Amino acid sequence: MSIRVLPTEVASQIAAGEVVERPASVVKELLENALDAGAKSVTVEIAAAGRTLIRAADDGAGIPAGELTLAVERHATSKLVSADDLFRIATLGFRGEALASIGSVSRLTLTSRIPDSPAGARLKVEGGKIGKVEKIGAPVGTVVSVEDLFYNVPARLKFLKQDVTERRAIDALLTRYALAYPDVRFKLAEGGSASLQTSGDGDRRAILAALYGVEVARQMLDVISEEEGFKLSGFISPVALTRSNRKEITFFINGRWVQDTPLNAALLQAYHTLLMVGRFPLAALFLEVPPEEVDVNVHPAKAQVRFRNPDKVFSFVQRSARRAILAYTPVPQMAPQNLWGSAPSRPQTIDPAWGLAHGADEGRTTDDGSAPSSSVLRLSSEAAQIPTPAQVPLLRLVGQIGATYLVAEGPDGLYLIDQHAAHERVLFEKLMAQHEQKNIPSQALLTPVVVELPRSSAELLITQLPILLHFGFHIESFGSNAFQVRAMPSLFANSDPAAALRALVEDFEEDEAPLQNEIEARIAGRVCKRLAVKAGQALGPDEQRALLNDLEACASPRTCPHGRPTMIHLSVDMLERQFGRKGAR
Repeated sequence: MSIRVLPTEVASQIAAGEVVERPASVVKELLENALDAGAKSVTVEIAAAGRTLIRAADDGAGIPAGELTLAVERHATSKLVSADDLFRIATLGFRGEALASIGSVSRLTLTSRIPDSPAGARLKVEGGKIGKVEKIGAPVGTVVSVEDLFYNVPARLKFLKQDVTERRAIDALLTRYALAYPDVRFKLAEGGSASLQTSGDGDRRAILAALYGVEVARQMLDVISEEEGFKLSGFISPVALTRSNRKEITFFINGRWVQDTPLNAALLQAYHTLLMVGRFPLAALFLEVPPEEVDVNVHPAKAQVRFRNPDKVFSFVQRSARRAILAYTPVPQMAPQNLWGSAPSRPQTIDPAWGLAHGADEGRTTDDGSAPSSSVLRLSSEAAQIPTPAQVPLLRLVGQIGATYLVAEGPDGLYLIDQHAAHERVLFEKLMAQHEQKNIPSQALLTPVVVELPRSSAELLITQLPILLHFGFHIESFGSNAFQVRAMPSLFANSDPAAALRALVEDFEEDEAPLQNEIEARIAGRVCKRLAVKAGQALGPDEQRALLNDLEACASPRTCPHGRPTMIHLSVDMLERQFGRKGAR
């Protein structure tokens, strides 16, 4: 096959594939252009989650009429002059590809006016074909309208996610940039209603409240540090406020949102020994470094950077965050009842609903659902294997170890039961059995509980309200991004309603599109995981026996709903070999 030069429109669409991945990518490029132009007010309107319309209007410096055509050409920019400028980039954009790439996969209209001009100018680009510049009345600044995104590359259109997911990505982008530029007024609207609006008064904590809710914003810790030309500011969460993933860790470098794994690792190192396994902090950090110390020209979407002295930068981030954590975190005091041998007597009456749970985190459960490793007891592969029968034999309770594991004797050896995983399985099967019988009893709360969620989580929860009602949760909207829990399933009557509600949205993966029955099973699993008895929670003898009895009655007692084993089996034969009664191991 002979080599040929690609047509201009094909080359532009290939380039657009690197820059324009989804509607949020378009918003990001237009937003950064507006900020580079010195805008103090930016309004973004979208329709159909950005598929049919994205309009970004700003009050920046504008583009002269004679330069509109150049603005939509590839590699045309006002931000670079020579190759040396690549090593001291101080603007968000610099490649001159954004408008050209967007125009090649959409119907783009560019309208702009500079302060000294009596009138504005308009230019249309359709599928990479540039029209003529027209004079038009317009305010100072620039308005970019992007219609019918990917209309000429339908294969790309098919890969877009559901509207709610694309909308959440745009919302998260705008909110993060509003945090980075608190002196700029931002507005995001869809269908005539504003979902985000900031005042531009410089108050970052107010914007933080819009992102995470008032209660979370109040708890966030300030980070202010400066040394050797580096400056770090922003917010990090206290050790008691965590998430199950890294999605809420945000870094801006010189005003640019980046997704940098080493920076995330530096932040997590600051929390070393302070967070439980599988838990991650919330953070919105803004790092300022000399432009010549960072290379932003390493990723088409400018989402990654390289530092000249990475160890120095990462050490600075780690030290700064660690100082803030220790400054705001009091030294924990060990309560006498937590000491061995001094646990208070526990009530002997057991609630049938096993209302032992509270809103704390589950301790030793890892992100992927695997069991944590232990260096105290090393089991052979034979010992770690659970016998093939689905049901467990009748077990005789021996006791509890480390307020986490139950020890029980069976006819074929010793069983170690993870109390959290076991209780999770018990609650899950009870809830799903009630669900299948279409009879999940609900218990009204004496005092309804109001829970405030981040906007993206609130939108997700609204889509799940009918399913939650079927599960016995009576939840109503209670103002912007707030919900009122009026009733809960009787099975969880003594549990924390706020913890249950947050569990429903915290671990949701945005790229999942499960079937209806899978959604219901996932919701049940999420709630049961959060409300099950926790590792480190001491249980009385009767509570331990009740848990064993309930586990024996389960249809699938050997794993929790997420696949983690509830128990390990140590056979009598293996124990005898370990003690040398049947020869060497």
